[in-house]
Amino acid sequence: MIGNDWDEKLKVIWDSPGFQKFYQTILKEYDKTTVFPPKNYIFNALKLTSFKDTKVVIVGQDPYHGEHEAMGLSFSVNKGVKIPPSLQNIYKELEMDLGIPPKSDGDLTKWAKEGVLLLNAVLTVEKDKPASHRNKGWEPLTDYIIKILNTKEEPVVFILWGNFAKEKSKYITNPHHYIITSPHPSPFSAYSGFFGSKPFSKTNNFLKSKNLKPIDWNLN
Repeated sequence: MIGNDWDEKLKVIWDSPGFQKFYQTILKEYDKTTVFPPKNYIFNALKLTSFKDTKVVIVGQDPYHGEHEAMGLSFSVNKGVKIPPSLQNIYKELEMDLGIPPKSDGDLTKWAKEGVLLLNAVLTVEKDKPASHRNKGWEPLTDYIIKILNTKEEPVVFILWGNFAKEKSKYITNPHHYIITSPHPSPFSAYSGFFGSKPFSKTNNFLKSKNLKPIDWNLN
């Protein structure tokens, strides 16, 4: 399904009757109504960032539900789409933290190719209905992805913004990983501790301390 090492890592999920039944139901939703992201982008995060290459995980909730926005990466939108408020705040924090000016679009594909797994907990959504596919069957898969990454020998940085993402910390028990938490970058909470949290420099300082190549966060 993916085309890299995730296929073997997630085989137990892919092959399970429960997931197969759920996934077929989701595919039928595409035929009945408008669902985002497009079918070929559902697993975009896993396709762009293999298990082996994952250094950092940024957990999102579910895809953007507006036309042309969702592209299978948490917080990211297609080029040509207005940058959502949360991503605008992520760009602001990136500039305050590392002095990197905001990109003119919201496509975070470059981060994914740098080893940043941009994983939403729910991988599809119905048009204009946020959280419409929550608790339908995606969470066992995405929770399992976190659990599998927890077993990784190389240290991984988990960036958990907001209470929803912080719930995933219960699956991150291996002490050689690094968890960064803060309020969500949403306009409703960004000023409550997201701004000034320095997740980007903290990530790179940790990776360098483990003799791992830091992330090039510059999207320009």
